Parts: sequence; C-alpha cells; structure tokens
Amino acid sequence: MKHRHSMPFGAEVLDDGRTRFRLWAPGVKQLTLETTAGSAQSQASMSALEAGWFEAVVAEAPAGTRYAYRTGDTRFPDPASRCNPDDVHGASMVVDPLAFDWKDGAWNGRPWEETVIYELHIGTFTPEGTFAAAIGKLDYLVGLGITALEIMPVADFPGQRNWGYDGVLPFAPDTAYGTPEDLKRLVEQAHLRGLMVFLDVVYNHFGPEGNYLNAYAPQFFNPKHHTPWGAAINFDAEGSRSVRDFFIHNALYWIEEYRFDGLRLDAVHAIIDDSDPDIVTELTRAVRAGPGRERQVHLILENDSNQARYLERDKAGRALQASAQWNDDIHHAFHILTTGERDGYYEDYAERPLWYLGRTLAEGFAYQGEPSPHRDGAVRGEKSAHLPPTAFISFLQTHDQVGNRALGERLCALAEPQALRAATVCLLLAPSPPLLIMGEEFAASSPFLFFCDFGPELAAAVTRGRRQEFARFARFSDPAAQASIPDPNDPATFAASKLRWDEIERAPHSEWLVLYRELLALRHRVIVPRLAGMKSGGDFRIEGGVLRVQWTLGEGSRLHLAANFAASASGPLSMPPGELLYASSPLAKGAAGQSVLPAWTVVFMLEAK
Repeated sequence: MKHRHSMPFGAEVLDDGRTRFRLWAPGVKQLTLETTAGSAQSQASMSALEAGWFEAVVAEAPAGTRYAYRTGDTRFPDPASRCNPDDVHGASMVVDPLAFDWKDGAWNGRPWEETVIYELHIGTFTPEGTFAAAIGKLDYLVGLGITALEIMPVADFPGQRNWGYDGVLPFAPDTAYGTPEDLKRLVEQAHLRGLMVFLDVVYNHFGPEGNYLNAYAPQFFNPKHHTPWGAAINFDAEGSRSVRDFFIHNALYWIEEYRFDGLRLDAVHAIIDDSDPDIVTELTRAVRAGPGRERQVHLILENDSNQARYLERDKAGRALQASAQWNDDIHHAFHILTTGERDGYYEDYAERPLWYLGRTLAEGFAYQGEPSPHRDGAVRGEKSAHLPPTAFISFLQTHDQVGNRALGERLCALAEPQALRAATVCLLLAPSPPLLIMGEEFAASSPFLFFCDFGPELAAAVTRGRRQEFARFARFSDPAAQASIPDPNDPATFAASKLRWDEIERAPHSEWLVLYRELLALRHRVIVPRLAGMKSGGDFRIEGGVLRVQWTLGEGSRLHLAANFAASASGPLSMPPGELLYASSPLAKGAAGQSVLPAWTVVFMLEAK
C-alpha cells in the first residue's frame, strides 16, 4: 500500500518525474530556488503567482535532492520540508512518500473506548533514542495493556535534544530520531500489533531558533495578538487563509501520509483566533470529513480553558470534533491527595481536593464556570456533566507535570507507596481513558527533566530563565539551590532522563509493573466492553471522609467506587452493591463488626444490570 498527502505547497514529486516547488512568501518580490542533486547544483528564479505564492517545476530534482530558498542574503529551508537532514538551518530534502510500501493495509484503527495511552519521548524512551529502537519495545507495551502510543512532538527542532515543543519545521520528523521511513515503520509495526499511534503537534507557536518566516512571510503572525512566545500565529487577520491551510494540511499529512491514528493538539487555549469557525473547529472538522470518514481517527486536546464545546457528541455518541481532552483537573486533585503539595496552580484545589477528585471522576471538569483563585478570580470552564467519561483523559503524571518540576521528580519519588497505589487503582479502573507517562508503570527512578540544545546565546538565556523561574519557591530561593537545578542544555540532563530498562527486573520496580499489568488486564476484561454507549457522567458524594462515585455504564450496569485517600481508616461504611472487582488493600471490620475502609484504600464494585 502507498500513502501520500498532496499539498498545495512544499516539494511534490509529480507523476511525470518532475518536482514542483511552491512557497507562500508574500513579504518578498523575488525568490530563488537552489537545488543540489548529487554533484549537480543549480539555481532557478521562481515564478511569482497570485496572492504571494511562488513556484518552480524542476526536471532533475528526484527524491534525495537537497533544496533551499533564497531572498537577498537570507537562505532558508522549506517550512513544509518533509525532511531536513542538516537540522533547522540546513537545506531541505525532496521526499517521495510513494517510495514507502506500507504493510498494515488491513488496519482501520480501534474504538476510542478501548484507549489506554502511553506517552513517550522518542529520545529518552530507549538508550538509542530512535524511531527504530522504539519498535523493539512495542511487544512490551502490548503485554502491559497499552492500546495507544502518544509520541511527544517530533517536528524538526534546533539541535539534537528537545522535548519537541520548540519545533520550527512542522512537516519534517527530526533526523536525530531517524528518517521519515523509520517513523513510518514504527507506526506500521505498531499497527501490526494492534496499537494505535497518536502524535503530539504544536499549532500555537514556533520555536525560538530556526524560524525564518518573518524574513519572507511576516503575515504568518498577527502582532495584534500576543502569546507567551511573542506575536500570535495569524489565524484571523489578512493572509490567514494560507496560514490556516498550512496547519490543516499538517494535520491531514500526519494522518494520511504517516497513518497516525490521531493527534494531540498542544495547548489550544494559547491559540488566539477571533474568527468563526475558529481554527480548532475548522481543523477538527476537516479531519472528520477527510480521513475520519475512512477509518477511526481520534483527536485529543490540551485545553486549560476547559471548553466542553469541542468535546460534544452526536446522538449516537460519536465525537463531533475532539474525542477527548487531557484533564489537568484530575491530576491536580490526585497530586494534592497523594503528596500534600498545595502551591502554584494546586491552590485552586487545596481546600477540598477530595471533592474536586469526585467531580472530575463523575463530571469531567472540576472547574465548570467557577472563579479560579489562581487566575485572580477569572471564570474558568464550561459545564461538562452531560459528556461521557470517555471525553476526558485521566492521568497521574505527564511530561508537563513531571518535567516542569525543577528536578523532574516522578510521583513515585514524592508520594508514599500506599497513596500512589490507591491513586493508580482509581486511575486505571475508572471509566475515563487513562494515560501513563513512559516508565510510570515500573516506578522509574530516572527523572524527566527539561532539556534542549540551543545555540550559545539562546542556551545561556534559557538556563538563566529556568533557574529564575523557580526562585519564587522557598526551596530554591537561595542562589546555591538555584544552581542545583539541572542545566537544560547540558547533555547530561538529557542522558539522566533516559529510562533505565534494567529496573523492570528487580523490586520494587517489578512489583509496580505486576500491579499495572493486573489492573489493565482487569480494565480490558471488565470495564472496556461496557463503555460504549455511555451518554453522560456519573454521580458522586463524600460520606464519612470516603469518596463515593457511581457510573451507569453503556449496557446499563453500574460501576461503584469507594475511595479513602486518608492516612487513617474511615467508617462505619455501607459497602457499594454488586460484585467486588478490586480492592487496593484488604477490607476490614470495625469494633462493632461494621465495614470500615482502611487508610489509602480504593474499592471498585460492579452491579449487574
């Protein structure tokens, strides 16, 4: 099978063997194409078309040809480059996507209800840090109970090390990880094992190094809107049609040409767009109307604004736009309950974390239009109880929540084991699709630190800014303590973040792995078959310090949760009705023979229809 997404820009190998180069450069009058095919080098003036477009069709520019554009003294790669072998400042390379022969032709995706996500960073997932090496871990993930990989951004970034959110060439997989063919093979091999693969994409900004757009297309940005990264990407002013098409084609490109099963759209709350429909709506509709009509494609949002409007379902329960959203609210509640930390954004949940946990488990968002103290009283969120739990992705840890800590500590380094076990049981058996960050399942000892590889001047500024960022915390108020924060640009910081796979063979890591496998097997056997058809959330209450949640599942049975997230027993307690599915610790009887829930104990019961 062959797969290609045809685009109105970039380098396209035509059916007659020629290659068409097209670029939107409304900020310049003339543009030169420079190509190198083998030892042959050539230059060609590109023809000016309407609305700022330039084009050249070249007879001798086959796959493998290096090319770049030049205006005046500025030479730059193609913003739609499919491959940039010499990093973000080097020439682009012509790629013929039809040269790759896919062997997963029968793959049509999986239903969303079956989703269990494993977030991974290619560079730190394996010792080699490549697409090819990741293939060697796919059987392990299947055995764990994972059904979907979520790969952190791979769009070409400056240097050899980066989280991926500083990408500047959104169509080019970074060659630090391998070739485009290597990435396609990873997706193909995942599909052959029944695994979905989602890609994290960034449509709210470009990275600070290697972005040449202002030199030839300043209309790509709208200076009237400001973001943490500078002027916003132009989705709503003059010239925005070409900009919107650039990102819509990017989404379709990854799904059609690389056969990703969906995308995770990073921080859509940071996209400023006053048009109607906004870019998130237009993009999600384009995916649904395109590849989403032929196979099961899922879109995931990160959206701090808690906008339920993007998660709506049709009468049959199918997602109209996004399949689900990362639910930071549930993480924050879990984190307070398991660690006691209450500063920063945790202050919004600090007064009653158990109540907020109950609301997120039952209704999706914790904040559904209430004022946020952390945001100076700004109203946050929209009503979400009418949505099914499958619209909200739950997690205890992600790259954000671990890596944005000064020392990159995982939850296993912060919480007592019994508290972490209780939270894990709650996460993996509740109806919402769970997400694990790589290594979570064996309580990896390696941190996940913030790392990058910028040029000298920018690198110094990033290191300085990183340490100043944490100076407001009492723990790092002293300059000596700030100096202990790992330097993001030091290769050792990156190396320290790599998983240590030998840990899975010894305790306590092996014991955590057994727990995760056991819980995920139970989830797939009992919970997943009953999720399809859920129309809305559940009900919750707090009784004697115990959180009680009840959900009506898709076929009419009821799932009951009783959770004691305290360091002492709670009771007396009337146990939920139904068959015991799981208890994180043995249940007990009080002095009067009544049931009590021991400290840090979570119980799930299933009541038949």
